[in-house]
Amino acid sequence: MSGFVFNEKPIAIESGEGSYLYSDDGTEYLDFGASYAVAALGHSHPAVTSAIQEQAAKLTYVQASYPVEVRTELYEKLATLAPGDISNVWLCNSGTEANEAAMKFARSATGRQKIVATKRAFHGRTLGSLALTWKQKYKKPYEPVAGGVEFVSYGDEAELAEAVDDETAAVFLEPIQGEGGINPAAAEYLQTARDLTDDAGAALVFDEIQTGIGRTGALWACENAGVVPDILTSAKGIANGLPLGATLCADWIADGAASHGSTFSGGPVVCAAANATLDTIVEEDLPGHAAAVGDYLTTELEAAVEEHDLPVREVRGDGLMVGVEVKRGANRTLKHLALSEQLLALPAGRTVVRFLPPLVIEEEHADRAVDAMTNVLS
Repeated sequence: MSGFVFNEKPIAIESGEGSYLYSDDGTEYLDFGASYAVAALGHSHPAVTSAIQEQAAKLTYVQASYPVEVRTELYEKLATLAPGDISNVWLCNSGTEANEAAMKFARSATGRQKIVATKRAFHGRTLGSLALTWKQKYKKPYEPVAGGVEFVSYGDEAELAEAVDDETAAVFLEPIQGEGGINPAAAEYLQTARDLTDDAGAALVFDEIQTGIGRTGALWACENAGVVPDILTSAKGIANGLPLGATLCADWIADGAASHGSTFSGGPVVCAAANATLDTIVEEDLPGHAAAVGDYLTTELEAAVEEHDLPVREVRGDGLMVGVEVKRGANRTLKHLALSEQLLALPAGRTVVRFLPPLVIEEEHADRAVDAMTNVLS
């Protein structure tokens, strides 16, 4: 049976536990994609499951204009965990919506329209956030998308400086491009973006939908560079599988955002899941764990490439956000990883195999992934 939108894979998933997924025929798969970084704590984590069950028995939903303890707790938690002073929180249902809100907030706060984004960027699929997304295959069938967006080369400070001017409302950047191929930005580039937007009176927006929540070795990837944006967007792993997005912003941005709204903003059950997820990530120092195991994974992958002369151009990334650029097609490699090695991973473009495993994996899981890549690429 085919999905209406998604091209379904020939593996029917029935259950999951920790870093593993199980198909309907009982086959065990090591999950090194975590459904695009969503399952940050792995599957069926007991703390998250318990929080969901407890909240669902008490109150499933009430709209956000009525204060609810579990939602207020999440507001306060995110404000405390946010980098710098971007302590105002808007909750929604996805990363795309979080970026849509960021676009609106920046334009409202500055009174300007122009937005600068980067080539190879991915910021979402709705008509607003799609305008920030570089690849034409995502946009062409739905044009015209929202206007006022100028694209510059990712990592090019001079090109960014030329684009940011007194008509710029915001600069949107991923600290590490995910869909674009796992491309990390230099700390100096992010600092230059900070300086340029400060000088122009524009908002600096970091899209941390894939990089955030501990994945790159810090709670937020921008903390690795020591740069604080005016707006930070988050989603994916924030509620360990339930749909939640968040837009965090500074006071000067939040002051003009009162007209924005959403029916399902901050549903109690989803907030309960997010509170349990964030508490676990912080209490167990999973960002630190991701840094250590991610370094081990990268080192072992590089060693395997050299030892076995594997057809790999580069291994890159940060923490447990790792890209392996292969000389043959990524999709072909991914198919063999899944069907022959029972390892699930993701593409990032046509040539990059992307690893976004749960933050709870151990070195033994990394070893299995390295062995699987070696077997498939040899």
